[in-house]
Parts: sequence; C-alpha cells; structure tokens
Amino acid sequence: MGPRGAILDIRNKHILVTGADGFIGSHLVEKLLSHGCRVRALAQYNSFNSWGWLEDIAGHESLEIISGDVRDAEFCRTLCSDIDVIFHLAALIAIPYSYIAPQTYVDTNVSGTLNICQAAKSAGVERVIVTSTSEVYGTALYVPIDEKHPKQPQSPYSASKIGADSIAESFYHAFDLPLVVARPFNTYGPRQSARAIIPTIISQLAAGKEKIKLGDLSPTRDFNFVTDVCDGFVQLAQCDTAIGREVNIGSGVEISIGDLFDMIQSVMGTNAEVVTDNIRMRPEKSEVFRLLCDNSLITELTGYSAAHDLKAGLQKTVDWLLKPENKAKYKANIYNV
Repeated sequence: MGPRGAILDIRNKHILVTGADGFIGSHLVEKLLSHGCRVRALAQYNSFNSWGWLEDIAGHESLEIISGDVRDAEFCRTLCSDIDVIFHLAALIAIPYSYIAPQTYVDTNVSGTLNICQAAKSAGVERVIVTSTSEVYGTALYVPIDEKHPKQPQSPYSASKIGADSIAESFYHAFDLPLVVARPFNTYGPRQSARAIIPTIISQLAAGKEKIKLGDLSPTRDFNFVTDVCDGFVQLAQCDTAIGREVNIGSGVEISIGDLFDMIQSVMGTNAEVVTDNIRMRPEKSEVFRLLCDNSLITELTGYSAAHDLKAGLQKTVDWLLKPENKAKYKANIYNV
C-alpha cells in the first residue's frame, strides 16, 4: 500500500543515497532505480576502488556512483548539489567495534549526519530521510516500543545514533529542513554483514559446523526483511505528514535469539548445537535484552505493511547465502567484530 494523503512523488527525482555500498543501501538503490529515479550513490572511498554491494548493479544508466566520505563537509556540499531527495544511511553500525573505537563512531555518525544536513540545507533539497536504529531505545522499558519510548545509550554506537538523530531533528526545528528520522528495527536479508546474528548463524551452519558459536541467546529482537525496510523508507520519503517526525519501521513480532537459531535450523534442515562464545557477549549493562516495535505510526501515516514474515525472509536469506559465490564472502571461522 502506498502513502496516504499528500505525497512527494519520487519518480524521476534525482536522489542521493549515502551508505549505498552497504547492505540496506544497495537494496534501496535497486528499489529507487525500479521506481524510475536517477540515483547518485555514495560508496565509502577506498584505494581498491571497490563499490561494495553496488558492484553487481553498476552500469545502470540512471545510476551514478561516487566514492567519498561523509566526514568531509566540503565533499558533502558537492555531493548534495542538484539533489532532490536524500536517503542518509552512511554510518558505522557494528556495536562491538564501538567499544574499541568510539571516537570513530562520533566522527562518522554524528559529524557525518551534521555534514549531510548542512549540505541538504544549502542545496534546498525537498526531503531528507535520516536512518536511525532501534538500538537508541536500549532494553525495552515497556513493549511494544513506540516513538515516545526514552532513549537509552547502552553502547557508544547507540549514543552516536542518538546524537545523529538529535542533530538531524535540530535542522528541522531550527531551519525547516524537510526531514524524517526513519527508525528500522533489526534488518536482515541478503548481503548483510557477517557480524550480524542471522548471517553468523547461517554461515556457520552452511560450513557444516556442529557446534555453533553464539553469545547470549535470551535477548529478543524484532526482525525485518531488508526489502520491506526499503519499502518503509520510500513510503516515508513520499509522506508529507511524516516530516519532522521519528518513525519506527518494524513488524510488531519479537523472537529470542535461541528461538531464531531453532527456526534457521528448521529452514536449513540442520541439527547443530549452540556453544557460548564469551567474546560474543556484550558487557552486562550494554546488552539490549528486548526490542519489540510498535509500528502503528508508520501504518497510520503510510499504510505500510511488510511483505515477508520471518520464516519467508529467512528462506530467501538462506537461499542467497548458500550460493557458492555468496557463501565464499563469509568467513565462518572467525568472529567478525
């Protein structure tokens, strides 16, 4: 179902996606191209000239790939020139690495968001979608978690995203920047980083391991298939009544990591056992033990509904990861921080 009420039609718009070389970003680029958009895709600069997950879709006549870094303000001003709509996804997202390098998270997530907002303001863009995360809520104080739930910075990563969201919202209040903070709960699917729980489980099982190394099995999460999350982004971008708001994107269904492991085993037809790997455990006060989305706001604003339940999404994810060319990208023998 499409957006309700007044909308910004993104078809034929010139759209910037930051973090386009990543997991969600690359899927979003594909979706925007399918809508007839012209897309400028930012891939993080590297000396290998790698475009990440964009490599497989490079060459599309409506796709322009630029390498750079959102930490550079002048670069961002150039990046945002002649752009109508911005989807800002560029971020450092791995929680364990944020314990090791918190300054890098502030530089990329907070300062990077500031740079994009300043550039968007100067360029006069029509809409900015800033990507948040359910991690800003911390362990649920009540469920389901709506947008009024208190923010709890239980990791340097979540603190940096709270800061990034606040910077973005200040540009709406202070400068009338037409902005939406989109807050997806846990996203999964093809191309996800090996450090995330679902590819961690699948890749170890696919490697034939009989003892699967995991951390705490008790936390619950609200998992959402990546193309459904991208649908939510696009619908929020087109929804005029979403401007100035924080909006959750989630399923309203939670599952523990232990039960998730059992579901993946059912999909894959395996019979392994879990062993606790202490290096995968978060510090006690940093663990987020429960996340469950209240998605009533996005449903009210746009009519959003997910196309995949968890089992259907897991089947697509398993099918993708088991292809030899994809399986080879995942190192099942190491812990990906």
